[in-house]
This record gives sequence, structure tokens and C-alpha cells, in this order.
Amino acid sequence: MPRPTWPPTSRQPPERRSRLKCKHNVVSRSNNNQPYYSKGSVSMSTTPTARSARTAVNWRELLLSALVPILAIITALLIGALIIAATGASVIAAYSGLFIGAFGSLSAISNTLVESTPFIFAGLAVALGFKCGLFNVGAEGQLGIGAICAAVAGFAFKGLPGIIHVPLALLVGAAGGAIWGAVPGFLRARAGAHEVIVTIMMNYISIRLTDYLIKNTFRDTKASAPRTPFIQESAQLPLLLGPEFRLHAGFLLAIVVAVFINWLINRTTTGFEIRTVGENPSAAKYAGMSITKNFVLAMALSGALAGLAGAVTVLGVEHNLKSSFSAGYGMDSIAVALLAKSSPIGILPAALFWGALRNGAGLMQLQSGISINLINIIQALVIVFVAAPDIIRLVYRIKKVDSRQAVATRGWGS
Repeated sequence: MPRPTWPPTSRQPPERRSRLKCKHNVVSRSNNNQPYYSKGSVSMSTTPTARSARTAVNWRELLLSALVPILAIITALLIGALIIAATGASVIAAYSGLFIGAFGSLSAISNTLVESTPFIFAGLAVALGFKCGLFNVGAEGQLGIGAICAAVAGFAFKGLPGIIHVPLALLVGAAGGAIWGAVPGFLRARAGAHEVIVTIMMNYISIRLTDYLIKNTFRDTKASAPRTPFIQESAQLPLLLGPEFRLHAGFLLAIVVAVFINWLINRTTTGFEIRTVGENPSAAKYAGMSITKNFVLAMALSGALAGLAGAVTVLGVEHNLKSSFSAGYGMDSIAVALLAKSSPIGILPAALFWGALRNGAGLMQLQSGISINLINIIQALVIVFVAAPDIIRLVYRIKKVDSRQAVATRGWGS
């Protein structure tokens, strides 16, 4: 029987070539006009069934991830209503005062957005640390360093046009926070010092250092209370709604920065490395990623964002710096990041909710007579339910999504 012949360019029979392709995970297509991928490539199955299964699971996971924080807020408000009723006060009067105080007028909305702005920056700072597997508890200290740096840049540089002075002061504030944040990142990477301990200690250093600088080095001698001089008018953030309202351009900057951080984390190589190091440092190191570089970079960026929170507060609202000006923005930002589940875009509504609680608390107390500390109870309950989502799932009978339902293959024959 004569041996079969093949074209000169083919050294193997068709069956043999097919087996070799399967062995090396080479994906080919039934349509001969479409090329197959290179040898050794890893691919997801592109069948309609696999695509539809993955899409359904992803959409359900997305909806549930957004639903749990919303239900946590609702549950916290319901428990807060029970506490109000137990004190004999009117629940309707209390919550209507809270809502009207936060959103009842243009002035109230303006104040709520102003309160939300530092929470956006500081919440992004904490969320970025979470993405790299780092718990940045030092946003409070980084915020203070950013504030004092921005204040000094605001009153020390004179004669600059606003188009230069404002960005300069913001950059100086961000740089101060970045340097303060990079230190615990470096110590974690090189010495193994836990970032939680280091950032807590650096918070105390920052608070005492800024307090000393305000009362001594940069104190305004004309003022009776210790504070820095007022910043130059050219360094003040422009008001968006006129002099009658407090809303300044820092709020728009916060939205832009949130969109940028979302792009950085999810669409760039740098963000991919940060997320990979956070999820599996051993695998990241095996893949050639620098653990030290990513730890320092993530904490420096986190510190820069916290520094911006302090800078916009000084340049947009206070126009000078007093002792203990922060009012806990840095610590509350941890709660904001948890509520947003570390999503940069989710930080925006989470910060708005936190700002609304702060801004509406005064009128709530005035209308119902209950203690303003109830707001702290509601905030604490929200964090409890967000941090323990299984409680919410149990109460509202929400089923978990099994990610194994997604169909994925590693080439052919895997």
C-alpha cells in the first residue's frame, strides 16, 4: 500500500498536527480565516455557554456587592429608630431633621458636599492600601502633614497667580503626605514592621509635630488662639456656587481623583501589580514583581491622597490651620473605605453618606432633642454590618454566589 503524501510545507500528518496543537494549548478556530493564538497561551473558553455563565455570575456578584452595604445602612437606621423610640423621642422628627439638615436646601447640600470632600480623599487613601494588602491606619497623620505643608505653601509664597499657587499648594500637601506614608511602606517591605503599628505610632508623631509647628514655628503672632497665618487669596480654592455657599473646587477635584484611581487600579500595569501583590505576594514575587517597590508605592500614593484631604480642607474651607483641625477625618475614612468595599467609585456615595450624617446631625438634635451621639451609634452599626456581611445575608436571606459556576478552560484539552 503506497504511503500517503502531504504538501511539502507540512512535515506531520493532519492528525499529528492536531494533537500537537492540543498538547501546547494552542487555541484554533473552526473558521479557517481566523488565526489561532501562539503556542502556550492561556485563554478562557469563548463558547456562548461559558460567556453567558461568566456574565451572569459577574453581574450577580456586582449586584450583591452593592446590595450588602445598602442593606447595612438600612438595618443600622432601623436599629437607630428603635433606640430613638426607646428614649421617647419622635423617630420621624429625628430622621426628618437629619435629612433636611443634609439635603433640605441648597446651602445644606453645599455643606454636605464640603463635609464629604475630605472623606473622598482619605477613603481613597485607605482603599488603595487595602488593594495592596496593607491596612493604612495612618491617614489621620498623613492628613495632618498634608494640611500643614499646604498651609505653609499657602501663606509663604506671595505674588503668585492663582493658576499656579493653588496647584502648587495642593502638590506640596500631597508630597508631604506621600513622604509620611512611604515610611511605613518601606519599613514593612524591608524590616517586616507591621504597617498598622507603624502608622498608629506615626499618627501620634504627626499630631504632636503639627501641634508644635502651629503653636511655635508657624504661629500667627497677631492671633489670640494658636493658628497659622491665613493663606494668600491666590491659594484659596475657588467657590463653585458663589460666596454665599461653602462648596469649593476641591469637591470636583475629589471626583476626578476617584476616577483616576479607579483607572490606575483596574486599567494599568501598576495597578495590576499592586492588586497582585495584595492578593498573593508569593505569586507576585515569583512572577518578577518587586514587593518592596509596590509596598512603598502603594503607601506613598495612599499618603498623597490623605495629604490632599488635609490640603483641600485648608485651602478650601479653613484658610488657616488650627490645633486638632481634622475632627477625625482620617479615622472615619477607614469606615468609608469599608462601606465602599475598597471600590474607588464606591467611595463617592460612601463619603456622601458619611458627610450627610455629619452635616445633618445638628438639626436632628435640634428637632428631636436626642443626643448627637446617636449618629456615632448609627455609623458604628453600619460598619459592624458591612464588616460582617454574613449577618446581612442571614437576615435578608441572600444567597452567596458560587464563582465556580463560571466556565473557564486553559486552552484545549485541559
